[in-house]
Amino acid sequence: MDDLLISFIKAANNHDFSLDITLNVNGALVTGTTISAEEYLDSLSQKFGDGNEVSKALGENLSEASKSAKDASNGDVSYIHLKNAQVYNGDEQPTPSDGKFYWRGSLDKVDGFFLGKISAEG
Repeated sequence: MDDLLISFIKAANNHDFSLDITLNVNGALVTGTTISAEEYLDSLSQKFGDGNEVSKALGENLSEASKSAKDASNGDVSYIHLKNAQVYNGDEQPTPSDGKFYWRGSLDKVDGFFLGKISAEG
């Protein structure tokens, strides 16, 4: 794994550092802004809070995981979390093309990266 990328992720996890970044993952480009594991899990927990009993239970579990992620943020990192994420495959429009989405990816699947976000808009 790339030590520089790991340092960016640790900065996001430990200091709420955000950075626009584009990752090369198995031939696709994933672009977005880095966020902490805590913010990622917290955002997911909020999406489940208004549903049925199963949905609410998942939301509560994710909220607890969010708190645990903050405590474990000084350890090894295995995942990168992005907000406002989009995935580009070739010359196609990005997926998703609309809305604000969160993305979680395994660091050992990242082939490379560059700083900055790409956009389908010229």
